[in-house]
Formats: sequence, C-alpha cells, structure tokens
Amino acid sequence: MPELPEVETVRRGLEPLLVGRTLSGAEVRIEGLRWPIAGNLAEVLAGRKIHAVGRRAKYLLVGCEGGTVILHLGMTGRLQVVPGTLPAGRHDHVDLLLDDGWRLRFHDPRRFGAILWTPADPHQHPLLVEMGPEPFAVEMTGDYLYSRSRGRSIAVKTFIMDQKILVGVGNIYASEALFRARIAPDTGAGRVSQARYSRLAEAIRVVL
Repeated sequence: MPELPEVETVRRGLEPLLVGRTLSGAEVRIEGLRWPIAGNLAEVLAGRKIHAVGRRAKYLLVGCEGGTVILHLGMTGRLQVVPGTLPAGRHDHVDLLLDDGWRLRFHDPRRFGAILWTPADPHQHPLLVEMGPEPFAVEMTGDYLYSRSRGRSIAVKTFIMDQKILVGVGNIYASEALFRARIAPDTGAGRVSQARYSRLAEAIRVVL
C-alpha cells in the first residue's frame, strides 16, 4: 500500500502537470471503487480550472474552481497523465479529461481506491475531518504526543498509527521511528515519558 512519502511523491509529480489546466469532463468506466463514483462526475467537472494539487494524509486533493476532487490510491492505485489517444487498459477505471487533450488516468486493479467530489472545504469531509495533524505540522511535537497519550494503555506503536492521533505513519515507518527513538513498540502509550515522546516526534520526521 502506498504510504505518505509515496503519496507526496505522486502529488509533487502531478502538480506541474495539472495546475493551470481546465477539466473538460471525465470518463468513468466503473460504477464505483471503494465508494460509488458520482454518476454526473463528467458534468460536474467540465469547465473547472485546477488551481492546486494538495494532500491530506494519504488523500490527494485536486483543488478546482468551486470544489475539490478527493483521490485515494488504496492498495494498488496509480495515477498517470497520459495522451488522450492512449487506449484504456483493463484496470484503467477513470479518466479526468484535460483541456490540452491529455488525461489524468486512474488505474486500480483491486478497486480499493477512491475518486470523490466535494464542493465544500475538503478538510471538513467526513473522511478527513477527524484526522490528526500531519507529521511535519508545527503542532506535531513531543508535547502533543505526550498529552494525547495520557491514560492510554494501548501499545505506543498502535497509538502513533492511529489516524486520529497522527496521520501518515504506517507499520514500517512506525517501527523505524520507534527504533530510532529507542522505545519498545509494545510499551503502553501512557507509560512513555515526555522526553521520549520528543525523541519520537523527531524520529518520525526523520524516517518519513
């Protein structure tokens, strides 16, 4: 499954190719991925200019005039900007059409990804609104982790992988960060000291 650094790499690759382009519609070849795809997606997107390609946790946010396309790669999703003349393959489920004749193509063999449209603030979307801070956000400090961990008996590894506490720390990254911070992963979250959480916060950023 793509983790936060991989999703950020995709975001950085797409940004110069999409920002400033205008969507002319969409071609949807499947009813839904992890969740249903809006049946009127082509009409909703047509004529909207793309002004940003952002990210929240492992969700990509294609910011348009009047709304946002929320994308998730799931386990096997892949996004490519391809010529409009390139035939769609078996698992090329959705194309977002660009005004220069190219397409943002979503390929997903296992169909665990997502393509959603919201006209509202995407950070208030039900999938995103309860998420914790980003690992590189200023509020993600040892003090923050320490305060959120008080009274928690779950393992510290499970604690830092909870998306409501902190986003984007997957299994391997959690193990690596805890190793760097010299904290046993099965230690109760509430038993970790403030000093050790400060080491852990820095280790998470270094690892990611």
